[in-house]
Amino acid sequence: MFLDWLERRIDPFAPFDDRRVPPKTVLGFAGFYLRPIRFALLALFVIAVVAGGIEASLYLLMRWFIDLMNAADRTTVLSDNAVPLTLAALLLLVVRPLAAFLHELASNQLIVPQSTNQIRWRTHLYTLGHSLSYFQADFAGRLANRTVQVGPAVRELAVVFIDTLLYVAIYAVTAIGLFSSISGWLALPVVLWVVAYAGLTAWFVPRARKRSHLTAETRSTLIGRVVDSYTNILTVKLFARDREERATVRDAVDTHTRAYLHQFRLTTLTTSLLAGLNSLLLFATAAVCFALWQRGALTTGEASAGLALILRLMAMSGWVMQTVRGVFENVGVIQESMQTIARPHGLTDAPDAKTLQVTGGEIRFENVDFHYGRGDASIIEDLSFQIRPGEKVGLVGVSGAGKSTITALLLRLHDVEGGRILIDGQDIAGVTQDSLRQAIAMVSQDTSLLHRSIRDNIGYGRPDATDAEIEQAARLAHAHDFILDLVDHKGRRGYDAHVGERGVKLSGGQRQRIAIARVILKDAPILILDEATSALDSQVEAAIQEALDTLMSDKTVLAIAHRLSTIAALDRLIVIDSGRIVEEGTHAELIRRGGLYADLWRRQSGGFLGDRAPAPAS
Repeated sequence: MFLDWLERRIDPFAPFDDRRVPPKTVLGFAGFYLRPIRFALLALFVIAVVAGGIEASLYLLMRWFIDLMNAADRTTVLSDNAVPLTLAALLLLVVRPLAAFLHELASNQLIVPQSTNQIRWRTHLYTLGHSLSYFQADFAGRLANRTVQVGPAVRELAVVFIDTLLYVAIYAVTAIGLFSSISGWLALPVVLWVVAYAGLTAWFVPRARKRSHLTAETRSTLIGRVVDSYTNILTVKLFARDREERATVRDAVDTHTRAYLHQFRLTTLTTSLLAGLNSLLLFATAAVCFALWQRGALTTGEASAGLALILRLMAMSGWVMQTVRGVFENVGVIQESMQTIARPHGLTDAPDAKTLQVTGGEIRFENVDFHYGRGDASIIEDLSFQIRPGEKVGLVGVSGAGKSTITALLLRLHDVEGGRILIDGQDIAGVTQDSLRQAIAMVSQDTSLLHRSIRDNIGYGRPDATDAEIEQAARLAHAHDFILDLVDHKGRRGYDAHVGERGVKLSGGQRQRIAIARVILKDAPILILDEATSALDSQVEAAIQEALDTLMSDKTVLAIAHRLSTIAALDRLIVIDSGRIVEEGTHAELIRRGGLYADLWRRQSGGFLGDRAPAPAS
């Protein structure tokens, strides 16, 4: 019961402001994520001081005990020293084990697992808030690696500092205090050693930090390339690029190895210098002890305790140097993760953002400008159009004309650079992103499923949906029959079967039908169909068309299709060329005009619109 209570003192999922930008300095970044556990760290600090003091006091106890055996009467030693011997036994048998137990409780049950995952959770939530372009500009594997590795790195920065450096400080102070009480000459080697050790550490730390940062960065690049190969394994196999992928990963491994070796050269040099420094300390202390003992200024117990303390200090110095190296490896990891994570969100809700209220589903683009950072080459330029409530409108144009960009702007995956977009009179820049996207359902041509069960994927837009509602949506999307036949590698069947990363265990048509079922279940008032049936064969497409017609009946619809036959029956078609509207009207009207749409209609082969098309006949 007590352990359970203690383990619940730190909640990894405690509420916090996931929009606040983390600081961009190592100490600021670490402090930002350690603040919620500051009282637990304070408790660990107090326990570490007590435990360190007890450990150091054992050498004082050794001095007293050896001197007692040298000087006391063997027949009366127990009776004459009953109280101090009892206290010494209590220290060894009760106090020391209790301090060690409390230290392990504070570290292992109170802090380490919970704080590690709390930091991971908070960095993950902040990272999720970045814009789509943020994720498109980096490896998914590298982003995941930096989010996962920063948790233990930040935690270790605090815990190791308290546990390790504090211990050494206590031992060094104890040694200097013990030796000073005997003779200043005996304390001098320790003082000089502390100064030299501090100088060696000061020389070592900045170099270790720089090299650790480089090692961490090359490790993330390596992980990113490996994950990229695995994620795109089908493409690798189809193009027989195994050898090239091996070469790409080999280059990353080689770069990481060289960075690693460069880092360990520093470790080898520093450890060798420390070994020489420690040998000098032991020799100098032993020489001074011998000289003082010869003059009768030092007892055997004091000499034994002093030399034992020096040996312990020497052993700890190597451990601490390696720990310091580990700390600055973590500093490198934090720096690398910080550069990726601690960026302001590219797309944020306005401070006074309201929830979008969809009353009819009217969409209005007013003088919208947008480009993807390509200088002055605008993708969308001064674009204005209106979709009335419940109207079904198709966007037509060759690849690159700006159709998908228009849908991305409507979903506010990017912010417009000029003009505005309104839904039922509400500027989408002034409403919350969540409420905007909850009001819009989309089936895209790049159908990506989560590596979860079929049930979870269909119910993704409506987590509260019942199994019966999920099954009905699957039936409407003509997916129910093939779902019942699915079995994954763990033997899970039907709606419990997992689909693999990005849905790779399903065919393109099956993935698209799952995506359509997901949209049917979401039942949002605004519907975007971006090549919604592109992966379906004609027979299945014809069967699903009826379900799509039912789905679209009371919604505002914006549809994109390269096969013009799939959108020809919509209420209105808008023809886009280079981000501008060049034609608008029904299919019949546009055919009669003989413009770009009519030319595209004539030149389609099998109903597919190619990437390039000749200019319309004059």
